[in-house]
Amino acid sequence: MANFEAYQEYQRIEDYEEDSPPGEEDLLVHVPEGLKDSWHHIKNLDNFFTRIYHFHQKNGFACMMLSEFFELVQFLFVVTFTTFLFNCVEYDILFADRAVNHTNPSVSPLDRNKITLPDAILPSQQCLDRIQDNSWIVFLLIMAAIFWIYRLIKVIFNVLSYWEIRQFYIKALKIKMDELCNVTWQEVQSRLISLQREQQMCIHKKELTELDIYHRILRFKNYTVAMVNKSLLPVHLRLPLLGDVVFLTQGLKYNFELILFWGPCSLFQNKWNLHPKYKRASNRLELARQLSRVILLAGVANLLLCPLVLVWQVLYAFFSYAEVIKREPGSLGARRWSLYGRLYLRHFNELDHELQSRLSYGYKPAAKYMNAFASPLLAVIARNVAFFSGSVLAVVISLTVYDEDVLTVQHVLTAITVLGVVITIARSFIPDEHMVWCPEQLLKCVLAHIHYMPDHWKGNANKSETRDEMAQLFQYKAVFILEELLSPIITPFVLIFLFRNKSLEIIDFFRNFTVEVVGVGDICSFAQMDIRRHGNPQWMSEGQTEASIYQQAENGKTELSLMHFTIKNPCWQPPLESSVFISHLKEKVQQDAQMGPSTQLLLSEAPLCSSLLSNDSATGPDNLLASVLAHPVLTAPGLPRRDRRILPTSTTASAAASVLASLSASQQPHIGQPFSAQSLMPSSGQRPHESHMYFSDRTMVDSDSKIHSSALMSELASAEMSLHAIYMHEVHQQNSQSQASGGPFQAPLPLRDPSDMASGTQTVHAHPGNRSVPGQLRLGGWAEVEEEEEQEVDPSNISPSKQASRSSL
Repeated sequence: MANFEAYQEYQRIEDYEEDSPPGEEDLLVHVPEGLKDSWHHIKNLDNFFTRIYHFHQKNGFACMMLSEFFELVQFLFVVTFTTFLFNCVEYDILFADRAVNHTNPSVSPLDRNKITLPDAILPSQQCLDRIQDNSWIVFLLIMAAIFWIYRLIKVIFNVLSYWEIRQFYIKALKIKMDELCNVTWQEVQSRLISLQREQQMCIHKKELTELDIYHRILRFKNYTVAMVNKSLLPVHLRLPLLGDVVFLTQGLKYNFELILFWGPCSLFQNKWNLHPKYKRASNRLELARQLSRVILLAGVANLLLCPLVLVWQVLYAFFSYAEVIKREPGSLGARRWSLYGRLYLRHFNELDHELQSRLSYGYKPAAKYMNAFASPLLAVIARNVAFFSGSVLAVVISLTVYDEDVLTVQHVLTAITVLGVVITIARSFIPDEHMVWCPEQLLKCVLAHIHYMPDHWKGNANKSETRDEMAQLFQYKAVFILEELLSPIITPFVLIFLFRNKSLEIIDFFRNFTVEVVGVGDICSFAQMDIRRHGNPQWMSEGQTEASIYQQAENGKTELSLMHFTIKNPCWQPPLESSVFISHLKEKVQQDAQMGPSTQLLLSEAPLCSSLLSNDSATGPDNLLASVLAHPVLTAPGLPRRDRRILPTSTTASAAASVLASLSASQQPHIGQPFSAQSLMPSSGQRPHESHMYFSDRTMVDSDSKIHSSALMSELASAEMSLHAIYMHEVHQQNSQSQASGGPFQAPLPLRDPSDMASGTQTVHAHPGNRSVPGQLRLGGWAEVEEEEEQEVDPSNISPSKQASRSSL
C-alpha cells in the first residue's frame, strides 16, 4: 500500500473544465410562477436527497415513525427494567435462601412456605428509597434521561421533516404511499431528474445526473471508502499472541465521522464544502496540529464516557442476544460481513441497498469457503465432547420424561441448557462429510459477488493465511459481539495513540483528493471514477491514466466502480475519459471472446458445474456463473471428456468474455436474432408464458407482472457485473504474471479517437476465421433490486414483490 508521507510533496488536484461547466458558475434560473413551491431552490440538497433515499428504503412514513417510536420505548424499557432488577428484587427470597411464612389465614397450610413472585418484589416505596440512597444509580438515571430527551427531540424533528418528504413523494413525484413498496429506487431517481427540469431544486445546474444524486447522498461515505482503500484509517492492529487483527466497530466509526465530517471541529464548514483553509498547502503543519488536538480531546472524552457506554453496551447485548443464544446457540457460530469488510468491498458511489444485495448474494459461497477449512485435531476432540455431553443430556432428559419432579432438583435446568450449548458448539467444529474440497473455485465464486480480492489470494486459496484474511472481512457473529463490547475500552486508545499520528496524512489526503463540482460542492475526487486521475495501469487502463502510484486507487477500485455504476445506471452518460475506458474494455472482451467457449456450451455444462461448486441454487444466472468458473477445470489437459469431441483448453477470462459478448449482442436492436433471457433460466419445467425476450436494450416482452420483470432484470444485471469482475481480475492477474516472469506483456488495444466517440462509432478488431461480432455495444440496461436481508438470505428465494421494492445489483 502506498506510503502517505509522500503526499506532502503533492499539489492539490486541479478542477478541470468538466467539473465547472462554463457559464454555470453564476447561473440563476427563472422558474415560472405556477411551478414555484416549497421544493424550489432547496438549500441543503444533501440532506434532502438522503431523506428521500431513506424514506424509500425504510418503506415510507408509517414504518419509519413506528421504528423511531419503538426505539424510544426500547431505550426506556432497558433503563427502567435494569433499575428494577438491581433495586427492587429480593434475590435471597427468589432463590429460596430465606424462608417465607405466610401467616394469612386464607392461605392453605400447604402453601404457607411456597414462594410466590410478589414475595420477591419489594414495595414501591422501599424500592424508591433504595434508588435514592444509591448516588451512582441516580447519576446513571439522570444521564439516561438527558439522552432520552435528546432522542425524543430528534424524533419529533424527524416526524416533521419526513412528513414533508411524504408530501414530496405524493405531490412532486406522483408516488402514492401504498405503491411505494413496488417502486424501485431507479424509478424514484429518474423522477427526481425529470422534476429538476420543471422545478429547479438545484439552481446551479440546469440538469441533474444520476452521479450528482449519488454524490450528495454518499459524499462522506465516498471519503471513508477512499481512506480505507488507501489504508489511511488505523484499523489494522498488531496485538501480542493474536498477531495482525482488524478492529473497526460502530463506536470507532462514529468517532471517525464525528472528527472528520460533521462534528463541531470537523474539516467541513457545512455539509457540502471543505473549509477553505484545508485546501491550501501553506499551513498544513499547523492544521495537522489542530486536528491532532481535536482527536486528543475526542479520545479523552471517550475515556471519560467509557463506563457509561460500556454499561449500555453490556445491557443492550444481554437483552438482544441472551434469548437467541439460549434458543439457538449455533447462531454465534454464524458469520456476517464485518464493518471493515463493508468498507473494503464497497464501490465508490454504491448505495447501501446495492451493497447489501451484493453481499447477500456472496454470503453462501463465502460461508462455504470458510467452512471448507477444518482442523482434524479439533474435529476429533469435538466428536468426543459431543458424545459425552450428549450421553449425559440423554440420561437427564429420560429421567425428566419418567418423572417431572427431576426438574425441581437444583441446577437440573441449568445443566440441560449448558449441555445443549456445549453440544451445539462442538458440532460446529465437525466438518460436513459430504463437502468437496475445492477452495480455489469457491474463492472465485465469492469474488464474483464481492468484486474485490487481494492479488496474493490468487492460487493460495487453500492456505490458512488466506482464510484468516478472509475472516477479517467475514467474521463470526460472536467476534462481532465481543468487539462491540470491547469498543468503549479500546476506542479511546486507538484515537489517542494511533489516529493522532495520522493527522498530517489526513490533512494532505483531503487537500489532494478534494475537487469542487458545480451544483454538488466538494467531493472526494475518487468518487468521480476518473480513469485519467485515479486509474491503475495494471487494471486495463494502460495508456489512459496520468495518475502516480499514490494517486491510483488500490485493487482496481476506480475501474470496477466505474463499471458497476455504469451497469446500475444505464442512462448515465460517462465523461469522455471514462467512455474511452469502457469502449476499450468492450473491445478487449470481444477479442478474448473469440478464444472462449460458446454460451450454448456453457449453458449445457451448467448442471455439472453447479454440482462441482456445491451450488444448490436453481437460478439461471447463478448456474451460468458456475459454468464460467468451472469450465476451465473441465477442459484442463488430461481430463476425460464426457463426449468424443476434443474441446480446446480455455481460461476463466475467455469464458467470461464469451458470455459478456453474448449479453452485449443480445442488446442490439437490429442485429441478428435477439438473445433470450429464457436461456439463462432453468430449462426444465418452465412454462411458455414465463419466457422473457430482449428485443433491444429497452424493450422486453413479459407476460408476468412488472415486479417479476424487475426481479429477473436485477438478477441478470447482477450476473453481468459479476462476469465483469471475474474477467477484469483474470486479465489483471495475467498481466501481472507476465510482467513478473518477464514474458511478453499483452499490449493494450489502441484507444479510440475522441472524434469517433462523439460520432458513436466503435472500432472492432477482427481476426481471420473468427465469428463476427456486433459493432456497437451497450453496457447495462437492467433495473435493480435490493436484498434487505443479511447473511442467510438466499436472493433467489425472495418474493418478487420484495425484490421489486428496491433497486440493487
